[in-house]
Amino acid sequence: MTNTVKCTSPIDGSVYIERPLATRDEALAAAARAKAAQPAWAARPLVERIALVRAAVAEIGKDQDRMALELAHQMGRPVRYGGEFGGFNERASHMADIAETALAPIVVEDSDAFLRKIEHEAHGVVLVVAPWNYPYMTAINTVAPALIAGNTVLLKHAAQTLQVGERLAEAFHTAGIPDDVFQNLFLDHDTTSELIARRKVNFVNFTGSVRGGQAMERAAAGTFIPVSTELGGKDPGYVRADANLDAAVDTLIDGAMFNSGQCCCGIERIYVHESLYDAFVEKAVALVNTYKLGNPLEADTTMGPMAHVRFATEVRAQIAEAIEAGAVAHIDTMEADDGGAYLTPQILTNVTHDMRVMQDESFGPVVGIMKVESDEQAIALMNDSQFGLTASIWTADADKANKLGAQLETGTVFMNRCDYLDPGLCWTGCKDTGRGAGLSVLGFHALTRPKSYHLKKG
Repeated sequence: MTNTVKCTSPIDGSVYIERPLATRDEALAAAARAKAAQPAWAARPLVERIALVRAAVAEIGKDQDRMALELAHQMGRPVRYGGEFGGFNERASHMADIAETALAPIVVEDSDAFLRKIEHEAHGVVLVVAPWNYPYMTAINTVAPALIAGNTVLLKHAAQTLQVGERLAEAFHTAGIPDDVFQNLFLDHDTTSELIARRKVNFVNFTGSVRGGQAMERAAAGTFIPVSTELGGKDPGYVRADANLDAAVDTLIDGAMFNSGQCCCGIERIYVHESLYDAFVEKAVALVNTYKLGNPLEADTTMGPMAHVRFATEVRAQIAEAIEAGAVAHIDTMEADDGGAYLTPQILTNVTHDMRVMQDESFGPVVGIMKVESDEQAIALMNDSQFGLTASIWTADADKANKLGAQLETGTVFMNRCDYLDPGLCWTGCKDTGRGAGLSVLGFHALTRPKSYHLKKG
């Protein structure tokens, strides 16, 4: 009997697509083909690899309506938002733009006596384990620079977004990237772990849960295979007394609620100076009450279902526990809320850090808002988390934001914006958010290993 993996659509709970899982032998064979293909791929001129990746990205962009429709079926994002090609293209294009500089040798000396330099050499086979919440953009973060740097890639996409891996493979192969250089695989957890534990890959990039990241590191234990992880988040926003209130409300609440709150760097807790607190809450509640929860295939829907009922169940549990402990819920249950994947977005006040909703990752459309008296109190609360991906400071004082940012335990500090991944900056985290260096020049450095040359001449 063939084992399969299924994507259950959050729109109506039906099975959207189902695919056979690769057997252990099939997975090992795929990894062997990737290893065999890698030297020839790395030997191609860098400009050629860059051009092929750009062509593949352009191929994806040819049918953005299809992308939006398929994402709605797989993970519930409304079609009105048009898919992910903008961010997908921005990230891949930036990495292509900087590749020649980022991968250039570091020449220490080139004299009549010596050539001393450091080259950036591809790891070999890169395994990318991608998540479902932004399935195109999160995958391309590693796939594009890995291929450009001369690695071959095995992609294992999340069960919720099986079709995305297939679309990427179609595009990359149509663009002319050899089949064995980029492979999309349907793998179970045990087979994935075996590929790592048996050193059939040379680098692992994983985006997902803390538990998933721990499983990746356990599989790699003793192999010395680098494992790059981006795991959970509980990203905070802080609104100082001198902030632009309307801009802070609009951006932070969008950062908390867009994509039904299913964003790696979405805002999950907000701290507001006491002088702005009441006005902030009033405006935030009014904004969320304008949302239209409903079928993501309908043009007027602004918030679709969560990607799976079990995700919504966890958010409901956190909200219920907080209310029982004294939190105040401000949004009445919306008509489309079915007790399943369709979940009313929620704003909570009178929350404390004793509540799970302010400590555990929610990854859904709920945000807790707390009043603070000072920068010091805000920083202490922002750092009171096991996670550290991004933090957002709202102020008119850039110098102050820079100084406060230095005190924050986080991978990225934003001022007057949030929930954005800048491909020119390193995407990284700390604490239980994991470790790694995605995008930017450092992304290329992570996907290669340094190789030193000390050549004494004549």
